[in-house]
Amino acid sequence: MTFAFTFPGQGSQTVGMGQNLAQNYAVARAVFDEVDEALGEKLSAVMWEGPEAALTLTFNAQPALMAVSLAAFSVLKNEYGWEAIKPVYVAGHSLGEYSALAAVGVFSVADAARLLRLRGTAMQEAVPQGQGAMLALLGAEIDSATKLAAAAAEGEVAQVANDNAPGQIVISGSKAAMDRAAKLAPEYGIRRAVPLPVSAPFHCALMSPAAERMATALAALDLKIPEVPVVTNVTAAPVSDPSLIRSLLVEQVTGVVRWRESVAYMVDHGVATLFEVGAGKVLTGLAKRIRSEADARSVGTADDIKSFGDWLKARGEG
Repeated sequence: MTFAFTFPGQGSQTVGMGQNLAQNYAVARAVFDEVDEALGEKLSAVMWEGPEAALTLTFNAQPALMAVSLAAFSVLKNEYGWEAIKPVYVAGHSLGEYSALAAVGVFSVADAARLLRLRGTAMQEAVPQGQGAMLALLGAEIDSATKLAAAAAEGEVAQVANDNAPGQIVISGSKAAMDRAAKLAPEYGIRRAVPLPVSAPFHCALMSPAAERMATALAALDLKIPEVPVVTNVTAAPVSDPSLIRSLLVEQVTGVVRWRESVAYMVDHGVATLFEVGAGKVLTGLAKRIRSEADARSVGTADDIKSFGDWLKARGEG
């Protein structure tokens, strides 16, 4: 029986996340300290004390979510050993791809923190406040969402941003185009179009300035070969070549997060259990919708770490 680790993206953040790990495990505390030092500020204080409005800011939320994921991952590795917890694949949703890459040694936790601080800032600054928007399309499939975006564009940007699961697609673009899409949605058999409480239109062509800034930052880094293949958002297939990983991270800023296909790929290639490592259970819920036969679990607290150990023992590997 094989398993994979997945790493959550923006929207999974909550005040207090990761504190339980820090209180119970020195290796988790070390990860939070490393992130704080890399950023030159106490991001951990914002994570654990709030206010929520500060944590939700894109440039804080992105490195914060990575920190929780890598803290949990470091505990798993320390408690049970790399050989016991070595997955077949790793994958991360949007910013979670950076968590996945750091987990398998492509770059350090400190580098991931700095990259995500830049990524969050660049994405925030790419479009003036109020000029972009994102819509969650409930009951939509990829074909209907793509057609709706094309119809709503009218010369402006409107495109599929996240293919999350059957019946859950997100589109992104200019505010006017998203307003048109919301009105047109019923004509395309889409049950509801819900505006997302985001500060910028992620994963669309409007993010091109952010992609350029990430290209410059990533070009300056020496990326290592991952210890485990990474199923990337852009390809929905495993990648191990560092130069390709670098270019895909740039493309990811403006490209579609192909999460439904990524999970389907892993399950179709033998993965029986998907562990979501970090804050929340968003990806666990999506996995069950994408492939109901898959066993989906989350690892984000000390109790979850122990449950993972019990799972390993049941398999004769703990």
